[in-house]
Amino acid sequence: MPLIEINTFINADLQTCFDLARNIDFHQTSLEHSKEKVVAGKTNGLIALNEWVTWEARHFGVKQKLISKITAFESPTYFADEMVSGAFKAFKHEHIFLQKGNQTIMIDKFHFETPYGVL
Repeated sequence: MPLIEINTFINADLQTCFDLARNIDFHQTSLEHSKEKVVAGKTNGLIALNEWVTWEARHFGVKQKLISKITAFESPTYFADEMVSGAFKAFKHEHIFLQKGNQTIMIDKFHFETPYGVL
């Protein structure tokens, strides 16, 4: 399965970064430009283990829905969400948080498989 990894250095403590990354309201605000919105499941607040959310957005001119479930959770250092239903054959997003001095390193790992092979 292909992997995309993004490392972000944040001037904030570990717990704050962890909680913002799983905050439904913050996520919607940060993606206002794409008009991504929650349409079912956990609709606000902090998402946790075994909870799910359905996102709706328009990408490449096509309206899409993604149902994602939190499948792993170790506060405040790790959580993972996996696609239950959506455009991909498989999709997993790992969120890893490391404290380094006064900064938090947020590591996002996106594992995915497209429905029609390599893009």
